[in-house]
Order: sequence, then C-alpha cells, then structure tokens
Amino acid sequence: MTEVEIEKENAAIAKAYKELLKVSYQTLTNDDKKLIRHAFDVAVDAHKDQRRKSGEAYIFHPIAVAKIVASEIGLDAISIAAALLHDVVEDNEDYTKNDIEQLFGETVARIVDGLTKISSLSKETDVSTQAENFRKMLLTLNDDIRVIIIKIADRLHNMQTMDAMRRDKQEKIASETLYIYAPLAHRIGLYNIKTELEDLGLKYTEPEVYQDIHDKIKESKEEQDKYIETFSKTIKDALDAEGLNYDIKGRPKSIYSIRRKMIKQGVTFDEVYDKFAVRIIYKSDVANEKFLAWKIYSIVTDHFTPNPTRLRDWISSPKSTGYEALHITVMGPKGRWVEVQIRSERMNEIAEKGYAAHYKYKQGNTEDALDTWINKLQEALETNETNAVDFVEQFKLNLYSKEIYVFSPKGDLKSLPKGATPLDFAFSIHTEIGMKTRGAKVNGKLVPLSQELQSGDQVEILTSENAKPNSNWLDYATTARARSKIKGSLKDEKKTIAEDGKEILKRKLKQLKINLDEKAVNDMVVYFKLKTSLDLFYRVGIGTIDNSMLKDFASSRSNALVSFIKNKISRRQNISKEEIEKDEITSKYDLLVFGKEEEKLDYKLANCCNPIPGDPVFGFLTINEGIKIHKKNCPNALSLQSNYAYRIIQAKWIDSSQQEFSAQIKLSGIDNLGLVNNITKIISSNMHVNMKSISFQSDDGVFTGKINVVVKNNSMLKKLMDNLKKINGIDKVTRV
Repeated sequence: MTEVEIEKENAAIAKAYKELLKVSYQTLTNDDKKLIRHAFDVAVDAHKDQRRKSGEAYIFHPIAVAKIVASEIGLDAISIAAALLHDVVEDNEDYTKNDIEQLFGETVARIVDGLTKISSLSKETDVSTQAENFRKMLLTLNDDIRVIIIKIADRLHNMQTMDAMRRDKQEKIASETLYIYAPLAHRIGLYNIKTELEDLGLKYTEPEVYQDIHDKIKESKEEQDKYIETFSKTIKDALDAEGLNYDIKGRPKSIYSIRRKMIKQGVTFDEVYDKFAVRIIYKSDVANEKFLAWKIYSIVTDHFTPNPTRLRDWISSPKSTGYEALHITVMGPKGRWVEVQIRSERMNEIAEKGYAAHYKYKQGNTEDALDTWINKLQEALETNETNAVDFVEQFKLNLYSKEIYVFSPKGDLKSLPKGATPLDFAFSIHTEIGMKTRGAKVNGKLVPLSQELQSGDQVEILTSENAKPNSNWLDYATTARARSKIKGSLKDEKKTIAEDGKEILKRKLKQLKINLDEKAVNDMVVYFKLKTSLDLFYRVGIGTIDNSMLKDFASSRSNALVSFIKNKISRRQNISKEEIEKDEITSKYDLLVFGKEEEKLDYKLANCCNPIPGDPVFGFLTINEGIKIHKKNCPNALSLQSNYAYRIIQAKWIDSSQQEFSAQIKLSGIDNLGLVNNITKIISSNMHVNMKSISFQSDDGVFTGKINVVVKNNSMLKKLMDNLKKINGIDKVTRV
C-alpha cells in the first residue's frame, strides 16, 4: 500500500471509531470513554497486519460489531469494549486472556474468553460436532449472556459483508444463521436483528427467491407508502383529538416472513394479505400503559373493522422473551388487511433492544422472563442425555415456537410452546408430576395425553404412584424438558431389564452347559451381531433372544473352527454390574420406517449427506429414483423442505427390538367371582405388555373375553398367554 492509501485507511478507521462513540445509546462517562478508547487501541494493534476477504483492514469488523452492540442493542461500555476485543486473543498470539484481564478487568476478560471459545469451536464442519459446539456455546450463557449477544452481533456483521466469499461458504454460513442464530436472536428479544439475519439468510440460501420478493417490494413501495399514509392519517386525526402523545410508523413485512407466508399458505406474493404493518408508539407512565393501549385499540377499531381471530394481547400476558404489545389486524381501505401494533415507548425499546432494555427497566429484584428462560435452559443443558443434534432440534423447537397460555386448576397462568400437550404441562410443573402422570383433564373433561392444548385451557393432571413413562410418551411430548426426562426414565428401565436379562441368561446357559463368563458373552455379542454386552442382556430380558436362538448359538459354539474365528474377531467386553450402571445401552438402529404408520418402503441413501442408522432423517420423493433418505441437517434440507414440502415423508430409524405390535387375545371359560380381577392383575403385572382395550361378557355361566394388547414380540405374547391359562376357570386362551 502507498503512503497515501495508508493515510486514507487510517482516516477511515478514525471516522468509524468516532461514529461508534456517537451511536452509543447510553451517555458514556469519561471512564467509559477511556475504557472504549483503550480497547480500540489494543484491537488496532492486534489486527494491524490482518485483512478481510474483501481486502479491507480487519479492524473495521470489530468496530462494526461494537457499533451493532451499542446502537441496535444498547449495551454498556463493558460490552462495547469486549466487542472491540472479541477476536484479539484468537487472532493474535501476543495477547492472552490474562493480558486482557490485566488491561481491562475480570468482566471484559470473561466475555472475550467466552467469545474466543465459541470462535475456536465453529471451525468444525461436521454437523453433529457443530451441534455439540452449539450446546457448548449455550453453556457460556452461564458465564455472561453478553457473550451470546456479542456473538449474534458478530454474526450479523459477517452476514452483511459476505459478498466476497465463495458461494458454498456463503450457503453454509447462511444456513447455520437460519438454523441457530436467528432463532437465538428471536429468543433473546432482538427482533430487528432476527429479521435482518433471516432476510440475509434467505439472500444466500435462495438468492433468486430473495431477489424476486425484494424487487416486488421495491416496485410496490411508492404505492404502499401512499396507502399507509392514507391509513395512518385517519388514525392520526382520531388520536390527536384525544390529545395523545404518540409516534406512528409504517413498515413493510420482512422478505423472509413474506416468503414463509407464501410457503405456508401456498400463495403468490400478491396474495399475501398483510404485507405491511403500522406501529403506534405512545408515551405513557407505567401506571397508565395498559389503559392507554386499549384506548388506542378502541380508537383504531372505531374506524377500521378488526379481524377477531387475529387479536394478540401480549400486554396482559407478555411473551416469555419479555415482549409486550397489542397486535390487531384490521380491514383497511380498498379491502386490504393491515396489522396494527400498539406499544408504549418502554415496550418498543424492549422489543427492539431485547435483553439490554430488560435490565434498564427491571424494577427492584424481581426475576423476569429472560432470567427464567436462562435458568430453564441451564437445566436443559445440564440434564440433557440426548445426542447433540437431537438437542439442537429440540432446543430450536422451544426457541422459535409461538406461545400459548394455559391455566392450572388453581388459576395460575403458565406459558408453553404452541403444540404442547398435557404431558408437557405436567413436566413443566414438576418432574415428579410428569413421571407419575396417569391422565389429564382439560376444561374439566378427560382427554388423551396427546391432545394439543389451546390458549386459555385449564389443565388438571391426574397422577398415580404406579404410573411410569412408556415409549409412546415420546410421541406425545413436545418440549425439550419433558422429552429429556422421559428418555432418561426409559433408559433406566432398560438398565433394569438388562439386569434381569443377565440373570435369565445365566440360568439358560447353565442348562446348555455353558458358563456365563467374559468369553461366552463376547461370543454371543458377535454371534447375534450386537454392539455391547448390555444389548445382549436387554434382548434376553425382553425375550427377543429366546431359547431356540440360544440353542443354535450353543451348537455353533461346539464347532471348534467357528469358535476359533469368532474369538479372533470378538471384542473385549467387561460385564460387571457397574457397566450396566453406565449409560451404555447403545440403541441398535437396524430398520428404517416411514410415515405415522411406520411402514417399510424401498429407499436409497442420499450422497449429499450420507445418513447412517440412528441419524435423524427424512424421506424425499424424487422423480426418477424413488425415495431418497436425507439427514435432517443435510445442507440441502432447508431448500428441500422449503421448496418441496409436499414431497417430504417422515422417516426414522428404529431398533427392531423396540418395535411394538398389536395383538388380540380371546379367552373363554367358566364365569366365577373375581375372574376379571385375576385377568387384569396378570396383564398389569406383566411389565412389557400394554393393555389397549378389554371387553368381557357372561352368558349363562359361560365367560368370553377379548383383550387388545401391545407387545414387543411374539415370545412376550406367549408368556402372557401361558400365565392367563393358569387362572382358575379359564378353559381356552387363543390369539385372534
């Protein structure tokens, strides 16, 4: 670079720094200014030899991130300093965490350290590793939520300046943004940043779609502005007559949300009805906020007819992100729907600046929704036993989901994600209540545990000491908390069955003159094509490995040559009781099933993501090659799911030993007192059988009955039928 160019660049850097100070949303004290200046000097020094892909000096990036943190989010001087320094430790060996601590104090050092850890994680490319990294990233919330906020600002600036990157790089970063960072910004209450991240995400994942909507918005901008002006004038006149102090703004919906509507409703751009919103922001003290919001509502609806199904009152019950507002959709001039958002200045600041504004307005020491959310999140992170990709999927569900509000029997209000069931409600009250759930009443009526709750429902959970989670519960629960608790409980039950299985195996092998020692277990694990000794014990416990199979094993074992080869390839296994205690039951996914009915269909594995058994997957109906299986986090998943939603088939890998089958048993015999009681007792004491329905009738002393049960395999059914035959008075037990 020539001297003139260097001078020019230095002037640009100084100008960018001045702008940063100008936009700082709090009035900075002299100490604050010194801290920020010091951070700026250190950052300039640390990045002096670095350039970005676009060729500009690297220092522009930390300044831009600090500017987002200051203006868009309105964080304090400590955060601005940390944003300026966020890449210093990672990119320059001359500076360590200790150096930052000595120069800027413990808080700045902790935030910078959190950001350095996240940066060093995100270099991974493997999806499951990335998901694991995301989980680790969320753990930094515990250190300081500002880490995540600065990370989101960092991602926003990267998205704004991606033009110079390779196409594939752009796609990867944009998909990750839509997958993780936009939902996270939404959850922390940074709605403006969330919107920009989504629009930029769409710009790079589906450039043509983005450009098309962008151009159409531009074309109709003049006409839209006129329309909003006419609409707003009517409201302005009415509000002025009431002497209210307010500001009114029109704004178009984001490109991403228009695109989402087009897909969801299967309509074209012109058919999306509320493409713009009008926001009324009024001045008020806290005491009169609610009264004034409804007064403005009343004025708006005096002039324009509201759509009663589209009223959203987040003032009486704010979203768990802390968002408060009144939203109404009204019929404007020319028969067009317009969304009107009513917020006080305080509500507006919380909506735009999220977390930072929360803490500005937090009265006294009350725990607000964000704190509650962070605590819940910590609990989910600490107790989570699922694999990382599952965790991220679950977490995203809980992040992005719209909320419903339901009441407890005593009238307490609880917020749950949309789509939640009574089972989710039970676990949200307390884990113990969830575990002991026997049934649920919604608005006084008994309902299935799978019923979707609606806002305003009053939910009562019925519990029983004998109740315990079964695998169907995973189909009924939607929240991360409930699912992780249920999975944990099912694993514990598996361990218990494996314990029993080990004892049964010992007994059965004894009859075959085989000792249950390490070598025998190794041989069986190889013979039955399993992974661990625990798999073996569990399968014996539920009866998938039965007597005849063990006999076949014994005879194959007597062949010395076979035995010699198997010994060669057997894996060392330790079969102590301690191992059963270890969380080591590995699911053996050996069957791919499709749709709600879990049908077996022909399929091929997609080359783009090469799924393996156990991965979360979906089926995609291709034109020439039948069903192709993709991982849920396949790089093409976002575009397949948004463009061809109608060709997607649900698919999942299951462990064939975990599959459940329905069967009907017919009984007949002599009717006597207590017979029905004996029958139900035997069924309920049989731990691996689920009774679906039961009907009995007695005709002149002759008794007949039908029982529908769900079992894992034939040997369980046989065992149950043998036990039923032993009941006094039963003559015949047959399977229909």
